[in-house]
Amino acid sequence: MIVITAPTGKIGHQVLNGVLAGGEKVRVVVRDPARLAPGVREQVEVVQGSHGDPRIVDRAFDGADAVFWLLPGDPHAASVDEAFSGFTRPAAEALRDRGVKRVVDVSGLGRGTAQAGHAGHVTASLAMDDLIAGTGVAFRALAAATFMDNLLRQVEVIKAQGAFFGVLDPGFALPAVATRDIAAVATRLLLDDTWSGREEIPLLGPEDLSNEQMAAIVSEVLGTPVSYRQIPAEALREQLTGLGTSEAMAQAMLDMIAAKENGLDHGVARTPQHAADTPTTFRQWCEEVFRPAMQAA
Repeated sequence: MIVITAPTGKIGHQVLNGVLAGGEKVRVVVRDPARLAPGVREQVEVVQGSHGDPRIVDRAFDGADAVFWLLPGDPHAASVDEAFSGFTRPAAEALRDRGVKRVVDVSGLGRGTAQAGHAGHVTASLAMDDLIAGTGVAFRALAAATFMDNLLRQVEVIKAQGAFFGVLDPGFALPAVATRDIAAVATRLLLDDTWSGREEIPLLGPEDLSNEQMAAIVSEVLGTPVSYRQIPAEALREQLTGLGTSEAMAQAMLDMIAAKENGLDHGVARTPQHAADTPTTFRQWCEEVFRPAMQAA
């Protein structure tokens, strides 16, 4: 039995589809089963509720061989530690109590760098990994670079203004990874019952790109000019808190961005294996994911 948390999210639904295709028995933890894709509900066992609830995870992990752990994200949390380790602590207890053998999660890139201890969301995700690993399960942490798919949040803005916005310097290049590649690695691990021990797997994508370079690629793929516009960090803070994000979580976001500017994502040198694990280029992602999203907007 494989348990999948957050099965309706950006990554989770892709993992769910991949594991179902592998023919394994699947149990999902979901707040609203109606959000499962058509046809999926009949193929899985559903535990309805939050995977931050001790009663829910204790029930969901009963008889499970493997768990895919993915946070739902809580922009209203009082602290970043509460949002990550606080949410995960009941699951860690259930992993021990129920004898789960293997866990795969999605985490942040940067362990071992000087910035890792002051990187907001990433720092909290690494602490979450340590909490899970401390249960004694076989564990793989998928240490992902920035998601290409984050650009989908600005589809309407790009359509209206011909630009997307961010805090990073236009020419500063970072690794970026497609969520479909993250899901493919997670699926492969969940379907493989031969691994053991603890390991962090960096998911870097095939190339580093700056926002300036990304804007040029988006422009070419869409056939219309799109630019990148840098905004002050404080402007982002105001946007986030204006949308209801807590001060603590907004600060954690800014801390993560500052850490990336100072080398957080550059602690791992890309190898051919990294590129093989996450092969989707930004141009390919734009052609196959972003352009259809723009056309549908």
